[in-house]
Amino acid sequence: MLNSLQGEKAAVYFLDGSSLNDGVLEEVGEKFIKYVTDYQIHYIPITSVRSVCVETKERQRPRVGFGQ
Repeated sequence: MLNSLQGEKAAVYFLDGSSLNDGVLEEVGEKFIKYVTDYQIHYIPITSVRSVCVETKERQRPRVGFGQ
């Protein structure tokens, strides 16, 4: 299933509660994911991943202030 997300910008959430954001799923294998950010390359074991989140649409920010 992760093979379909290869090349997408994604956030990876781990079992211990930590996460990686603003990177790309460069390669997806049977045991590891290669996750590339602007500054680092991470090789992540599949067994430590809780979930992977891909943004499909940018959220619209709420307006601040008073309308007339």
